[in-house]
Amino acid sequence: MELFEQLSSQIKGQGKTLVFPEGEDVRIQGAAVRLAAEELVKPILLGSKAAIEATAASNNFDLSGLQIIDPAEYPADAREKMVDALVERRNGKTDAATASKWLEDVNYFGTMLVYLEVADGMVSGATHPTGDTVRPALQIIKTAPGSSRISGAFVMQRDDERYIFADAAINIDIDAQTMAEIAVQSANTAKVFGIDPKVAMLSFSTKGSAKAPQVDKVAEATQLAKTAAPELAIDGELQFDAAFVESVAAAKAPESEVAGHANVFVFPDLQSGNIGYKIAQRLGGFEAIGPVLQGLAKPISDLSRGANEEDVYKVAIITAAQALA
Repeated sequence: MELFEQLSSQIKGQGKTLVFPEGEDVRIQGAAVRLAAEELVKPILLGSKAAIEATAASNNFDLSGLQIIDPAEYPADAREKMVDALVERRNGKTDAATASKWLEDVNYFGTMLVYLEVADGMVSGATHPTGDTVRPALQIIKTAPGSSRISGAFVMQRDDERYIFADAAINIDIDAQTMAEIAVQSANTAKVFGIDPKVAMLSFSTKGSAKAPQVDKVAEATQLAKTAAPELAIDGELQFDAAFVESVAAAKAPESEVAGHANVFVFPDLQSGNIGYKIAQRLGGFEAIGPVLQGLAKPISDLSRGANEEDVYKVAIITAAQALA
């Protein structure tokens, strides 16, 4: 089954609610209308009600299946509870006046709806830079148990092949502990996409074939990941060919349960991860889906500002699938 058909079948009728802070945007509305009509998610659009309705009228969108919340017209008692919850969540780092100011920002408002379980997840970034989406998520939703930071994975798909590449979007340079966390996060992401994870911790060395601090980091990360998640198939350090090609694995890592069969590839730094996924995309003809944010306690997704309606639709499906996991 094609990836998005598979994910759609999982989320259809499950009643997952997603909030879209950029509700006045035509791309967001087009995707939200489709999602509601297909009973994949229950969308909440944030923004000026008049502006949202004007966009809908200009594009012949029927918004009857969508909830619209204008933060400026949010009931005073509900807003006060939201401010109190935000102050409490910030544990003394933010006072009521600052919290109230933050909630004038649709991304903070939307993130609080997720935190308060009014929504199961959030999709933003069509008109906002990544920081505007990620910052409230880290301050309010925070990381999931076992994670000290978030990371970004790409689902690489070509015909019936499907792989996870991480981190290829967020963390510029990582230590062994962070790489281990990313490995576990990526395995969990793989499961969302119907992949039985076999995780390769990538290096320019396979099982001690080279000596360098960079190699030691990956070897240490492998052991930390195995300790954190002993039920997962994780191995390293592995060169990509040893991780991917059975004949090479037989020569370089014959004892490995992952080598030659890996489908989740964890890179030792952002530079190699970003280069790697783009090579696979441009030379290998793989579709790169993402980045999928990993490590948050609740799913928050960041769109590219160049996203089209179809991109919004697909990212929303992924976010709802994460909410089911």
